Amino acid sequence: MSRTPPDRLAGERDALTQHLAFQRATLLEKLDGLGDADLRRPMTASGLTLLGLVRHLTVTEHGWFLVIFAGEPDPYADLVDDAEFHVGDDEDTDEVLARYRETCARADAVVAAAGLDDVATTPWGAEVNLRAILTHMVQETARHNGHADLMRESIDGTTGS
Repeated sequence: MSRTPPDRLAGERDALTQHLAFQRATLLEKLDGLGDADLRRPMTASGLTLLGLVRHLTVTEHGWFLVIFAGEPDPYADLVDDAEFHVGDDEDTDEVLARYRETCARADAVVAAAGLDDVATTPWGAEVNLRAILTHMVQETARHNGHADLMRESIDGTTGS
């Protein structure tokens, strides 16, 4: 994923997809240059790690775009509590990152094939259109990028947008 600033004159669809792409690439940029130990280092009292943020956003992207909107099965349905924020010692870092990239690419294909006004029904019975899902994922990813900023600064002093 390349980190390309969004076109500030883009139409609605392009603005939403470009902002999401920018936020996704920002997350991955926060990981650049860190080794496995730092990516897995607990940085909060709850044990949150940078790799755990990637796992959470993988699960969230998959849930909104692929399960709720596209109707695919949910391989993460059995996760309980905050399990989606944790990566096991037996899980390969490169595979966790590849799964995020793959999930984002699959989500992008779903978005490209649908209209912003297309509606899906959530498991809790609420209707939601693709526009709302994109907006939610932009804010969700941006929010966690803020966490990643603070975690990365604590690890090695690297700061930046």
